[in-house]
Amino acid sequence: MCAEGAVAAMVIGMPTMSELDQALATLDPTLEGFYAFALVDEVPEGLRPFAVIPDRDEWTVVLDVDQAREKGLPTDEVYAKVSLGLTSALAAVGVTASIAQVLSSRSITANFIASNRTNHLFVQKDRAQEALSLLSELGRSARGWLPQV
Repeated sequence: MCAEGAVAAMVIGMPTMSELDQALATLDPTLEGFYAFALVDEVPEGLRPFAVIPDRDEWTVVLDVDQAREKGLPTDEVYAKVSLGLTSALAAVGVTASIAQVLSSRSITANFIASNRTNHLFVQKDRAQEALSLLSELGRSARGWLPQV
């Protein structure tokens, strides 16, 4: 199925939500590099991670893959970081679900890390370009859903 078909299949029957449509219409995905998700007992001194997440009795550090290699951390879990090009509140409903639904229809992982205003998306490194294409198409489709002024 082509990217356009996958996006169209995902939006059929979705309820009309103008805030969601407006948020999705601002999608402008760009690749922001490759990041390792490394499980560590302790966060190494001098590390500049993107994120540090408690993981039971250990820590998952998310950091640029080159930095992970320099520090001797595992790099077997490497993902492409995609900037969505939109700003959404933590309370926004449906943005990550809509994106995850489109990507999952093509068996693309959608790992989100949310900050106060931005959702950071991590997808399989070898599927990054396909993910960018699908997200771009979702943004174009959403712009078509908005009322014409």
